[in-house]
Amino acid sequence: MRLATVLTPITDEFLQLAAQCGVTDVVDRCRGPEIEAMLESKRWIESYGLELSVIEGYLPFENIKLGIDDGTELEAMKTLIRQMGEAGVPILCYNFMSGTDWVRTSLDAPERGGAKVTGFNLQDAEKAISLTHDGASPDEVAAKSDSVISMDELWDNLERFLNELLPVAEDAGVYLSMHPDDPPLDEVMGRARIMNRLENFERLVALAPSPHNGVCFCQGSFAEIGVDIPEAIRRLGKSINYVHFRDIRGTKESFVETFHDNGPTDMVATMQAYRDVGFDGPIRPDHVPQLVGEDEGEPGYTMKGRLFAYGYMRGLMQATK
Repeated sequence: MRLATVLTPITDEFLQLAAQCGVTDVVDRCRGPEIEAMLESKRWIESYGLELSVIEGYLPFENIKLGIDDGTELEAMKTLIRQMGEAGVPILCYNFMSGTDWVRTSLDAPERGGAKVTGFNLQDAEKAISLTHDGASPDEVAAKSDSVISMDELWDNLERFLNELLPVAEDAGVYLSMHPDDPPLDEVMGRARIMNRLENFERLVALAPSPHNGVCFCQGSFAEIGVDIPEAIRRLGKSINYVHFRDIRGTKESFVETFHDNGPTDMVATMQAYRDVGFDGPIRPDHVPQLVGEDEGEPGYTMKGRLFAYGYMRGLMQATK
């Protein structure tokens, strides 16, 4: 396993802190249609002895999910994958949440010592906040708010997406990594969801059998689904090519994030399960608590909580060798 991180923002200070804490891999957002932006980011990251290994977020494919792409987004995604292959960036993480990204109804739920975490309560869904990482502006998201889509249509759109992109990914040496829905409900803001059950991830893998059609195992999302996390890791096995390490307390209808060591999941057993299935890819802390002095930061993505998570994760990785 390789300890990875997203940095928001990516700065010299944060890169140095990550390197000092034993991080080896960095996750970056899609930086647009020109490969030079990706190569510049890669050179910057490598100057700290780190590796750019994942592109995740700000992907140009919202219309693909909704089935209304005129071919523009499909070509943009193919270009991105080819550029990743040329740049030597092996993993593309994406999700199939149409119209939104991860959704929360609270950004300041209390955790240990007064730290703040995000939470979701279905009863407050009318106040839901989409914490989008797809690059869409609020106006663009609102413009698609009337786009109703069914589960069957989403599966059809996903199959077309994979049929088009997997051959390109295989040629480029890039591995696609599907992230679960968050929260994993059947419907959010009037739109169906499909990546919300363990069985659906098995269906995803069977839909297009290829080592390049894989899973981003987001522990928090699978905990929201209600599965036994170590057992789910073993069921998906070699399909897991990227991991988001986090935990929640509650159910998919009502939950809060936790410190990585303060939730109900047995994190030692979880890390051992990754060892048992032979997972050796990037694993990063996700949705960290906001600690004192970080009130102005992006909820779930501030730095102090991430520093704590690095140490905790390194300890688990070493303990399960």
